[in-house]
Amino acid sequence: MNTEMLLNGVQLMVFGMGMVYVFLIVMIFCMKLLNVILAPIVKRQQETEAAAKAAEAAKKPAAAASSDDLALVAAAVASVAAARR
Repeated sequence: MNTEMLLNGVQLMVFGMGMVYVFLIVMIFCMKLLNVILAPIVKRQQETEAAAKAAEAAKKPAAAASSDDLALVAAAVASVAAARR
């Protein structure tokens, strides 16, 4: 009787491990399928975001960006000069 129960336990273990293996294969297949389906949508979204950033950068005047840079340089020079005193 103990041998029969042991064999039933082994069969149940093999069946359970097989089901997990099959589930993982199906899950990987679904993930790859979603990747193929959604790739064009993601590419289009990235292109739209890049175009929006480029348009925003074109609207910002170059003089304002350089004046911000000059203000940062002036602040850095002032802090170095104050530290040396």
